[in-house]
Amino acid sequence: MEAYLDNSATTKPCPGAKRRLAEAADVLWGNPSSLHQKGLEAQLLLEEARSCVAKLLSCSESEIYFTSGGTESNNIAIFGAAEAMKRKGKKLVVSSVEHPSVSRAFDRLENNGFTVVRLPVDRFGVVRVETVENAVDEDTVLVSMMAVNNELGSVEPIEALSRIVKEKRSPALIHVDAVQAFGKLPLNVRKLGIDLMSISAHKIHGIKGAGALFVRDKVHLVSPVFGGGQEKNIRPGTEPLPAIAAFLGAVQELDAKKNLLAVTELRDGFVEKLCALDGVVINSALDALPYIVNISLPGRPAEAVLNFLSAKGIYVSSGSACAKGHRSPTLTAAGLETERVASSLRISLSRYTTKDELDFCLEGIEEALRTIKKK
Repeated sequence: MEAYLDNSATTKPCPGAKRRLAEAADVLWGNPSSLHQKGLEAQLLLEEARSCVAKLLSCSESEIYFTSGGTESNNIAIFGAAEAMKRKGKKLVVSSVEHPSVSRAFDRLENNGFTVVRLPVDRFGVVRVETVENAVDEDTVLVSMMAVNNELGSVEPIEALSRIVKEKRSPALIHVDAVQAFGKLPLNVRKLGIDLMSISAHKIHGIKGAGALFVRDKVHLVSPVFGGGQEKNIRPGTEPLPAIAAFLGAVQELDAKKNLLAVTELRDGFVEKLCALDGVVINSALDALPYIVNISLPGRPAEAVLNFLSAKGIYVSSGSACAKGHRSPTLTAAGLETERVASSLRISLSRYTTKDELDFCLEGIEEALRTIKKK
């Protein structure tokens, strides 16, 4: 038996994604920018995908721009907004637990003369609303906060952002990295009052190589990418149509409400059993997104446990997959003890996860506790 429980890193492509991928590769393989029939067919597929993604975010099709994934969406949004807004101010606000594609972008902007305020978080990696209120002012031009933390599953207070920006009479644009939230939680960009949102296909059973950026109508970005004018110059370059087609197939198969209920039930039973194990502590909050469960086995290095589980066909991660084994800045920022940070594992579920897989994982963790000696 195998148990794939690293779905926050990537997900298995769903049937609809594979079907749409094959259609785009075998039949609709033209360049969407070409003016002939093959190009027109490809363009129609591209616009069908744009419409479907826009519907899920409750926005206009004209506000959706396709990219290669979450990292590119984040970079275009952050650098594009900072460049467009720099005449109004050079103060930026970001949480201290962002994905590297966000945190490192802000590091670069800080090196280039912007003032960056990094918001502290609580024990579960959640930004406190009062810290946002204290940080945002009339000189702030960009605020960036993820919707769901990629390591702990914590749901961040993004609904409060637009209220605070308005109350402070700040010109700030609001950017949300929603890569871990898209397709799992309801995301209505109109009601949230945000300006920019990044999403990715391979986290929702699409394939790697496609993502999207929501840019609110009348928001101006100076894109850091140059090319032939595709995606209205926000992300120029020939669109990766097979990956976008698979993105469409994945979105069409989503039933976020139904999936959330099912995954919550699985997570609750799993966490209850984890809590009964001597030597395991839960790092994720009870109200975290149920797709992510972060645990620690204090005294047992995460890499040793991960390799032990992997040898048994149980696949989890030690923090963010993008960190490649480096100690988690997110858990450190949340104030967890060094021993807990060094022994942390992220177990992430999908709508395809079964109780048998979670029980198999529990058996593996129990055996690891017996086999791997504390250091």
